[in-house]
Amino acid sequence: MKAVIPVAGMGARLRPHTHTQPKALVPIAGKAILGHIIERLQATGITQFVFVVGYLGEKIMHYVQRKYPSLNVEFIVQQPREGLGHALWSARETFRHEENVLIQLGDTIVDVDMAQLLNSEYTMLAVNKVKNPTMFGITEVGPDGFITKVVEKPKIPKSNFALVGLYKISSPAKLAEALEYIVTQNIRTQNEHHLTDALMHMIQNGEKMVSCPVDNWFDCGRKDTLLQANATLLNRAEFRHSDYPQFKNTIIIPPVSIGKDVQISNSIIGPNVAIGECAILNYTIVRDSIIGGYSELAYAVLEESLVGSDSALKGLSQRLNIGDSTEIDFSN
Repeated sequence: MKAVIPVAGMGARLRPHTHTQPKALVPIAGKAILGHIIERLQATGITQFVFVVGYLGEKIMHYVQRKYPSLNVEFIVQQPREGLGHALWSARETFRHEENVLIQLGDTIVDVDMAQLLNSEYTMLAVNKVKNPTMFGITEVGPDGFITKVVEKPKIPKSNFALVGLYKISSPAKLAEALEYIVTQNIRTQNEHHLTDALMHMIQNGEKMVSCPVDNWFDCGRKDTLLQANATLLNRAEFRHSDYPQFKNTIIIPPVSIGKDVQISNSIIGPNVAIGECAILNYTIVRDSIIGGYSELAYAVLEESLVGSDSALKGLSQRLNIGDSTEIDFSN
């Protein structure tokens, strides 16, 4: 099966971090969001990948080619960027003739029964119950269990089951035709070509779709859910150990992910902390945070913070959201 992963968005909700890198490359639990997605899909047997790139797309290409050199991969450039439906329309010829295709958004991590999803005879849309359905694409299900309607950010929602950004399409040719229909007919919602409109066009033309509830869903396009995803992933078995490197006058409280060549001294680290490679921490207390690679922290107390790569921070006790290549000095 082929997987199509749209990663063209600007990630406005994660600024300032996405001024310098795509949101799919923001790190959590020791690797980029996109790395988690690729490796999870590889574990299900998926061997072919299509990435729809746009904003800072060359960084996505470089990351995939450097980290996964043996991956069977295609890159499609979405230009201009006019919504998820338009992104998939740009890539339609890569999956039109496939028997099935999996679509996963590049900023979404989902825990789901992948065997159930991939083996369904019907098109299957992963969903999760939400408190604020007006912010999401929503599914409505009929008494026979089939989806009767999908609608993007409804003003008066009739369901609270949100699409989470994972779709198994059993009729890729019909999806390609539906995408062509919404683009050529200029069908837009909130001024964009949405995948939900194409899915609704398929339903109206007889395509049967069912929903698949997920166990966990992390929309990593926001700081709070990014930190939540980081903590959840770190609390899995591979991070719950005690054989961390020995650092001078330092206490490590698991779970913690520590990258290569990190230097730590006189500090308390954890729980739920991910530190990127070559970072330097001295006289620092940090918990529930992500610290980017090549960053330097000193005399700082941080919690629920996101510190970008190549940043410097001295002398602070606060909650922060610091972008890449930033230097802040509170020590004076």
